[in-house]
Amino acid sequence: MTKLFQGKRVAVIGLGVTGLATVRFLLKQGVKPVLMDTRLKVAGIETIPAEKVDGIYFGELDANRLARMDVLLVSPGLDTSHPAIRFATAQGAQLMGDVELFALCNEKPVVAVTGSNGKSTVTKLTEHMLNCSGMQALAAGNIGLAVLDALERTDAKVYVLELSSFQLDTTHSLKLRAAANLNVTEDHLDRHGTMAAYTAAKQRIYLHTDVAIYNAEDPLTRPLGCAAPQIGLNLQQPQDGYGLVQQQGETWLLVDGAPLLPVTQMSMVGRHNQFNALASCALALAVGCRREALVQALKTYQPLPHRCALVADHAGVRWVNDSKATNVGATLAAIAGLRADVSGKLILIAGGDGKGVDFTELATVLRQQVDQVITLGRDGPAIAALVPGSIEVADLTAAVKQAAALARAGDMVLLSPACASLDMFKNYEERGRLFADAVQQVIK
Repeated sequence: MTKLFQGKRVAVIGLGVTGLATVRFLLKQGVKPVLMDTRLKVAGIETIPAEKVDGIYFGELDANRLARMDVLLVSPGLDTSHPAIRFATAQGAQLMGDVELFALCNEKPVVAVTGSNGKSTVTKLTEHMLNCSGMQALAAGNIGLAVLDALERTDAKVYVLELSSFQLDTTHSLKLRAAANLNVTEDHLDRHGTMAAYTAAKQRIYLHTDVAIYNAEDPLTRPLGCAAPQIGLNLQQPQDGYGLVQQQGETWLLVDGAPLLPVTQMSMVGRHNQFNALASCALALAVGCRREALVQALKTYQPLPHRCALVADHAGVRWVNDSKATNVGATLAAIAGLRADVSGKLILIAGGDGKGVDFTELATVLRQQVDQVITLGRDGPAIAALVPGSIEVADLTAAVKQAAALARAGDMVLLSPACASLDMFKNYEERGRLFADAVQQVIK
């Protein structure tokens, strides 16, 4: 590492969780970086000894200062199209992110997952499968643990990385045993500008992979210009040895050409989670996971919070928290995955900050598969306008009370907002917790 940056001026731009992990990693390697953040106050900066770095600068980025740098390590939360960053790269500064730095230093096997929706579930499930096989796997990346902090964990033998489009944008040399792109639906257009740019960022996961795993029902995930062997996942019609098959009167997961287990034995419900299970199996097998470990993991995996999680089953009404559904594609996946399991009405609570997306894609599904729509938040009116009879409310508590008044035995109330949460909440986790709290209040 010291040789890699020897004689070079290095700047870390953006001092959130990822940025601070990058700073800590550089200091351990003897690199003395310059630190920058567009904010005036940064939580956690006090943990970095000022004498160990080559300056700390808050506020608007100084283009001339950046232009004197040789390497810019930019956190994924900061837009690389910022004028000061563009100016510096035009002067010859090398731009990279923490995942690229990880790639340059790592020597252990890695598999990685991207996609608009489902990537956290696939990441954690793959980690669980590998650990059930005794392979000492560690999940990191966009899921919470910074990749450079993960690199310091000497007990880890295999890394399972969740990668966002922002992280992939600044990653060039990450070598993977297997890469999965689960789906590409409209999201982050406020940052990428166009669907084409967003799709291209997701495609970067296939740059240096031994196996390319994609969603055969989503053309935008199909690897382009990738010479690696490819596995297409298709729930409708099995191909490449993966899908769903009927056996002994039940639906089974077909994995690597052979039935694995009935879907009724999985700890997760819904067709979207059957797809997630296939993706995880393909990733885990690529690094040598045992088939019996796949079965064990699928039976024992505990679903992540706020992802189609059952909050309560009271008086025959099931309340489901899918607050992690921060875009249209996630909500469509939740409805598709859960509708078949609902004998009565499906009542959907949606709305929030849509980040400028077009909600038109929701219209047909809401009319055909959802019995009642309740909306809230900044873009609640736009969603309500898609379906006659939608009910607009002021806040989440009111939405839960309205749903409780309408729900009867056999019904499901699903919080799946199709929007980000920041117009009304700190994050999607807080939104999910407050939903759960409100449900407990109305079912007392």
